[in-house]
Amino acid sequence: MQFSTLPDLRAAQAPHAPCVADAATSLSNGEFHSRVLVAAGLFDELGIGRGDVVAVMLPNQVEFVVAMFAAWRLGAAVTPINPSLTAQETIHQITDSGATLLINGSGARVLERVQTLPVAALHGEVQFGARHAMPAVVDSAALALLIYTSGTTGLPKGVMLDHANLDAMARMSRDAMQITAGDHCLLVLPLFHVNGIVASILTPLSAGSRVTIRARFDIDTFFADVERLRPTYFSAVPTIYALLDALPEHVKPDTSSLRYGICGAAPAAAELLSHFEARYGFPVVEGYGLSEGTCASTINPLHGVRKAGTVGLPFPGQRVAVADAAGRLLPAGATGQVLVQGPNVMRGYLGKPDETAQTIVDGWLRTGDLGRIDGDGYLSIVGRLKEMIIRGGENIYPKEIEDALAAFPAVLEAAVIGAPHPTLGEIVIAYVACRAGQHGTVDALNDHCATRLTRYKRPAAIHVVGSLPKNAVGKIDKLKLRAMWRQEHE
Repeated sequence: MQFSTLPDLRAAQAPHAPCVADAATSLSNGEFHSRVLVAAGLFDELGIGRGDVVAVMLPNQVEFVVAMFAAWRLGAAVTPINPSLTAQETIHQITDSGATLLINGSGARVLERVQTLPVAALHGEVQFGARHAMPAVVDSAALALLIYTSGTTGLPKGVMLDHANLDAMARMSRDAMQITAGDHCLLVLPLFHVNGIVASILTPLSAGSRVTIRARFDIDTFFADVERLRPTYFSAVPTIYALLDALPEHVKPDTSSLRYGICGAAPAAAELLSHFEARYGFPVVEGYGLSEGTCASTINPLHGVRKAGTVGLPFPGQRVAVADAAGRLLPAGATGQVLVQGPNVMRGYLGKPDETAQTIVDGWLRTGDLGRIDGDGYLSIVGRLKEMIIRGGENIYPKEIEDALAAFPAVLEAAVIGAPHPTLGEIVIAYVACRAGQHGTVDALNDHCATRLTRYKRPAAIHVVGSLPKNAVGKIDKLKLRAMWRQEHE
């Protein structure tokens, strides 16, 4: 099964069964199929076909899913764009991906050479052109998703996932999470992330089940949705579980429909998950993965031993190992870089063969994360080789922020570290040294960042210092910066 044909299959098997819904729209399988055909017909009239890239810059809504499946029907790929990105960040992704069509809320053009459609063109009320009448393109090697993820050096880069990657990951997820046609997924994570697309859209839809989309996680309405919609599972990040666990004790929702919650994107405290399960009465299964691995590589088992503090066992069909700096696999209990192998491993980074070759070595995906595997095969993440900061489940890379700060005329050097936060996990802290005879105020630097970085990437605090500490070879010493921060805050 390829996802380009999924709308046809669902409509043929159960045309009146529920498929996908949001706050404004609810589509049966037949209605979803019809919407996809109309959108594909519109894309076709605009010249979209095999090998093209469609950029989808929409919030969580049904039209996002329609656009994605319409592009796949024509053999095109999709690059989802965070709607809150700045114009500079958006232009980079559109340009780097080679997108020739952009779908956004207003239809406003970002680049003159790129055709732009308003989301209204994907609404069912207005028919724009003829329905696509040709069979869906089926090619497992065709590029399906370009997910942009920041690197430790330079600008965000495109992770290339083909249809074989998506099919393998969805199959593994269905098997591991025992998802069937009777399930109902409540989506609260953003659809511009691979987690939202794969775990909460592709996996349930490929199992014959249904999805209800929410614009975002809302602590005031989440449990009301659970009680009214009766979902059987959802996927969330540790911050969401922490916020729900912190609700007043008198909050006692009916969670009897939920078979489990999935926790991923960042490590969660074992105490949080244990307390959450005891309070709300359904299991939380913690997993681990990354965009380069098409979402997920390990998960704690639904039936069997769930080890709090670990991210579980490999998904069926994947191998997970740890290795030393030379790439030699290490025995149980040893700490090393986490490696992943399987049909879910990305094709590579778009236009970056050298970075691809450094990341995929002898068939193993080098994740950049540090971990260890116990004698039972359970993986624990203990640190990161990369200097990645995880704020509320969002991956933030210091180099991108440092580059933005360095673009301020008075700045000589900038360094960014992550600092612990009780709810978000980590927050961004920046240290800046100015050029001799020049200065930059914290307010001016914050305003500068606001034009270059989306909100969650911006520093929670900027410290202007006389100079940044260096190590013996003249590099900025971030260990000393972290020690400075601890001395000031602990």
